[in-house]
Amino acid sequence: MTMRSSDMVLAAMLAASVAVGATWVASAWRVRAEQPEVQRRAALVEQLGLTDLALFTEARYTRHPSQSDRHAAFQDHPFALEHFPSGSVLPPRRQP
Repeated sequence: MTMRSSDMVLAAMLAASVAVGATWVASAWRVRAEQPEVQRRAALVEQLGLTDLALFTEARYTRHPSQSDRHAAFQDHPFALEHFPSGSVLPPRRQP
């Protein structure tokens, strides 16, 4: 008996769905397993008074996003073009 094209597509979709489900289960298991380490590191950061992670080295508003104001990227001129590549990846902080 030969497989129709639709049967092959259905089998591929089923396999992909199982793979995605396995990824979700593995992710949930890993988050639960890593929770004590995350809490330990959070307590260490609180104790040492550390700032957020420095993701980029170019502009100060991309180095420490939580420390910048809303207009840090536009201090030269309100219509100034972004001249740091990281500014296109990390936009200026938004106020709630």
